[in-house]
Amino acid sequence: MPSSTTTETSPSRDDASLSHGLKQRHLSMIALGGVIGAGLFVGSGAGIAAAGPSIVVAYALSGLLVMLVMRMLGEMSAAYPSSGSFSAHAERAIGPWAGFTAGWSFWVLLCTAVGLEGIGAAKIVSGWLPGTPEWVWVALFMVVFCGTNLAAVKNFGEFEFWFAALKVGAITLFLVLGVLAILGILPGSDSPGASHLADFMPNGGEGLVIGLLASVFAYGGLETVTIAAAESENPVKGVASAVRTAMWRIALFYVGSMAVIVTLVPWDSKEVVEKGPYVAALDELGIPGAGQLMNVVVLVALLSAMNANVYGASRIAYSLVNRGQGPKALGRVSGGVPRIAVLASSVFGFLCVLLSYWRPNDVFAWLLNMIGAVILVVWIFIAVSQLRLRRRLEREAPDKLVVRMWAFPWLTWIALAGMAAVFVLMAREPDTRVQLYSTGGMTLALAAVGYAWQKARAQQ
Repeated sequence: MPSSTTTETSPSRDDASLSHGLKQRHLSMIALGGVIGAGLFVGSGAGIAAAGPSIVVAYALSGLLVMLVMRMLGEMSAAYPSSGSFSAHAERAIGPWAGFTAGWSFWVLLCTAVGLEGIGAAKIVSGWLPGTPEWVWVALFMVVFCGTNLAAVKNFGEFEFWFAALKVGAITLFLVLGVLAILGILPGSDSPGASHLADFMPNGGEGLVIGLLASVFAYGGLETVTIAAAESENPVKGVASAVRTAMWRIALFYVGSMAVIVTLVPWDSKEVVEKGPYVAALDELGIPGAGQLMNVVVLVALLSAMNANVYGASRIAYSLVNRGQGPKALGRVSGGVPRIAVLASSVFGFLCVLLSYWRPNDVFAWLLNMIGAVILVVWIFIAVSQLRLRRRLEREAPDKLVVRMWAFPWLTWIALAGMAAVFVLMAREPDTRVQLYSTGGMTLALAAVGYAWQKARAQQ
């Protein structure tokens, strides 16, 4: 266990060189738009195909878990704002090895996700412009967002502000049109009633489990707002506001849109997977050009995720290095931006893209499996950190408890039980079992390195 001096000062000290160029409007929109991730638009089709209408239950259950995690993370981030977010909290609460493990595993996840989102975006654009190589588009996107993040942090905030505004506007319009169609008052469309909901769990409990696992990983990315808050004008206010509105945002955007989709479109329609659930629903309404317009929104969601993940990866790496847990070069700051960390994160992301072309069946597949359950590992570190830090805060600095976890410690323990249940469900499914074991192997390896580093440092 690190000394109290180390743990109490390092998270605040690691942000000293960063600029604080994010305004409250940037942070508010990052929090709002961050909920509408690429996973919602791209990954939800497979979940619907497996669970049928019961996907609504799956998203509601996983949404409750995510709300608890965000509340815990919000409590700690409002008390101790840091670009290291949960990694810095884990170091403070558990020890340097925990911060090392949580931080570097999340860095690998974000960098790999940048590559995946770039590939997804390139497929959309090359579909509009047949004959253009996908890798060219990926390279272009990587250059744009690397450049954006190399500049002042307000550029990142401005990009995300407008990306988020477009996503929020699009999904709000989708929900309004969907509800009007369901009520039978949308011109040119007939209400389907409850005809598509009759077979609520077509594949039984097994289908619901697959849908639940798909929904859990669709929520990844919500943590970015607590990373960005450290570079805002008022970190405590920004985190508190984002966390307090998380409940209605998750309920409206995720659970609400799933309910609209499965009511409008038969769950077993091939278009749900092939075109994506949102495009399929709009095509069902017969609105001219609406499906292609939604493809534009999906593209924006993917580009937004790329931008946010380059940002998040660079700040996590910067924080780790400034806490003595990585190559010192990554901690260099110029103009208030950790530019070497931005470049390293972007290069790793582009390397993932190249691996998808060079070694799709072995190295790239292994990499995808390795990051499959990282978000759950991060959530466990968040919950354990909150259990330990809450008591310390109540004793030493109760004034810092601006955001409080509900029904502490009972709901924290319930959240941990929920995460354990997801792990058990992953172990039961052949596809996710490989991901579970691969992520477990990477986590244990990082924990061993982190612990060895911690012991070596303690002996110096």
